[in-house]
Amino acid sequence: PSFKLREVASMYFTMIAVFLVILVVALQGSAPRGSDFPYKVPLDPQGLLELSWNVSYPEQAVHFQLLIKDLQFGLLFGMSDRGEFENADLAVLWSDGHNSYFGDAWSDAKGQLHMDSQQDYQLLGAQRAPEGLYLLFRRAFSTCDPKDYLIEDGTVHLIYGILEKPVPSLQAINISAIHRGLQRVQLLKPNITVPELPSDMKTMEITAPDIVIPSQETTYWCYMAELPDGFPKHHIVMYEPVITAGNEALVHHMEVFQCAAEFHSLPHYNGPCDSKMKPAHLNYCRHVLAAWAMGAQAFYYPEEAGLAFGGPGSSRYLRLEIHYHNPLVFEGRRDSSGIRLYYTATLRRHDAGIMELGLVYTPVMAIPPDEEAFVLTGYCTDKCTQLALPAAGIRIFASQLHTHLAGRKVVTVLSRDGRERQVVNADGHYSPHFQVRGRPALPAPAASRFVSVLQGGFGIMEEMCVNYVHYYPQTQLELCKSAVDPGYLHRYFNLVNRFNDEEVCMCPQVSVPQQFSSIPWNTFNRDVLKSLYGFAPISVHCNESSAVRFPGEWEKQPLPTITQRLRETVPRCSPPPGPRPAAPGPLN
Repeated sequence: PSFKLREVASMYFTMIAVFLVILVVALQGSAPRGSDFPYKVPLDPQGLLELSWNVSYPEQAVHFQLLIKDLQFGLLFGMSDRGEFENADLAVLWSDGHNSYFGDAWSDAKGQLHMDSQQDYQLLGAQRAPEGLYLLFRRAFSTCDPKDYLIEDGTVHLIYGILEKPVPSLQAINISAIHRGLQRVQLLKPNITVPELPSDMKTMEITAPDIVIPSQETTYWCYMAELPDGFPKHHIVMYEPVITAGNEALVHHMEVFQCAAEFHSLPHYNGPCDSKMKPAHLNYCRHVLAAWAMGAQAFYYPEEAGLAFGGPGSSRYLRLEIHYHNPLVFEGRRDSSGIRLYYTATLRRHDAGIMELGLVYTPVMAIPPDEEAFVLTGYCTDKCTQLALPAAGIRIFASQLHTHLAGRKVVTVLSRDGRERQVVNADGHYSPHFQVRGRPALPAPAASRFVSVLQGGFGIMEEMCVNYVHYYPQTQLELCKSAVDPGYLHRYFNLVNRFNDEEVCMCPQVSVPQQFSSIPWNTFNRDVLKSLYGFAPISVHCNESSAVRFPGEWEKQPLPTITQRLRETVPRCSPPPGPRPAAPGPLN
């Protein structure tokens, strides 16, 4: 390059450096306002890294604030498909022992770091405060950089790494040798207006009774609570988490369930949910009243609806379930976390309802072993909705996706007259370890392969695919799901037996799990099963709240025909608000 070009480049980078230093000095000394960053999660189990953020839909960008309470020689922060440090999109703060730098980087399939030619993590400021260093930066949802992660609705796997020694360059960072971790969040929060709350609103806290968190990595804790005698019908209009101070990094998610109304008394219980001492009747406490996951804020019902609890036909018994994630195996931690319900005696216009969509919990829906990807689909057919829903329809205002350990992507689509109309909820990076209730657009570690056939069912080692949709007005339709017709699956077993010349008994007394487990899983058997699920008739479960089907013929129903699919949306690249630096910027 000519001398003139080098001079211009030098002036450009000098201006960037001066701008950053001025910005740092201007922001030095006081912490940013918490109201500017309404969403917050601890990144690490010790709570030394605290991430806050806000979402700007007009700018199509996320603004991050990262509090580093014990800064050493730098930090890696970023996103990847499943929380891996390979093929990751990273913002890196590092020091060579004399100077500090901030830049946008990416890692290749071997985990080697590279400086990104397009600097899309934009540093906005860095400031010291008594509690640590605040790092403020911005990232557009979509950058059209092939090395960048596309920020979209659903689960985002955030990764972090701590540099404990100075490094001469970014390329010298060995990510396999640093302390690192993973946190899952829903970055893109729904852009909704908080409704006005009633003046006669009361609160009720359903919390753990000062328990000692077990010193193991994963615990599901169950606690039974009761509503007062004669508690009349109320509407829940809002709820929020109650987290014991110091346990923010350990309380992963919580749910409050109401028990089935037919049980007039249930035993008290306070202990692990998987304990043999847990009363069997607690399994009938499955009606969701409230659900919270790490990173979620308060949940508000729309002004015209509330979730009914109390009164005739409603159980007095509630079950609180808390998932504790304790990877550092802390001992002696006491906890009284739970959920605070806000409710009113002034009933709103509509009772809200919760409807379960997806696959029936049955072993006839199965995934062969060692599959990298396998799609199963459950249907809520128009035959059921026309019978059970009002002519004017229902309004879905929230949705909660749920699978067990194999779930990697979950989508619910509304179709009408054979045409897909709208995505109700979708999570392309779904993790069974992070399940949060989200608002639809309507008015784990890396995937592991299972070595044996994976069948549908209630157990954690069985699989399910469900969407709990929250809607109003409430109807009698509580469950609308499907599974392959058992008769056609029996034909599949007979076909496999003839083609493989196997001595597999297809007798009626042999269970479906036994028949699946005896199949030799070659390419032919896999492909035929996949094809069967794509054309065979289905058994539809169109169930009332009493768990019985609506009157009608529900067996051997034809698969719904979809003639027109929704087009995949093409991400729109948002231009940065100012000049984008061409190289990492120095920090004071």
